[in-house]
Amino acid sequence: MSIAAAPRRPVLADLIARPSDHARAFALDAGLVVAGAAFVCLLAQVEIPLWPVPITGQTLAVVVVGAALGARRGAAALITYLLAGLAGLPVFAGFTGSIAAVAKPSFGFVIGFVFAAYVAGWFAERAWDRKPVLAFVGFVAASAIPFAFGIPYLAFILNVVGGGSFGIAEILDLGLWPFVVGGLVKAAVAALLIPAAWAGVRAVDRSKRG
Repeated sequence: MSIAAAPRRPVLADLIARPSDHARAFALDAGLVVAGAAFVCLLAQVEIPLWPVPITGQTLAVVVVGAALGARRGAAALITYLLAGLAGLPVFAGFTGSIAAVAKPSFGFVIGFVFAAYVAGWFAERAWDRKPVLAFVGFVAASAIPFAFGIPYLAFILNVVGGGSFGIAEILDLGLWPFVVGGLVKAAVAALLIPAAWAGVRAVDRSKRG
């Protein structure tokens, strides 16, 4: 059986008791999505200022939210985060937020977070989040996705909108290489946290059965 065809497995959020009626189930999912967006906002403020893209805790938050909530809820949480920031709520790094954020060189990474959360959730739904090594591989893959959006966006803003003349090597120096080690560390942290949460769930289940 291929990875793509593997059946969906429960994620951590699925362990919450589900209401029997659809209205309450929807409200619970909405609450989880908002909580996920708030968590990303919180870690976005853990920032090391760097031009043109700051180093923040967002990537760790995105991976954890995606893995804990699952693909669809995780992506919804990041869409909520993105829209809240564009609406003016101070959820982006440095407690900023406005429609003007689309003109920032780093905004492409925020767009990529939506897809990164989905991928992290996709791996979690196939139980890769239960074991640290598999979780690390899946989370590294998810963490790489924002760069696929962020680097071209960075080049567009700096060169087309800003009238710069940054070459490919310079763009990579600004938008990729400073974040590789940190990205691996964040993926490793998430690959410890999520399996540890599952281990705690299993321990609780054993104590109840005992």
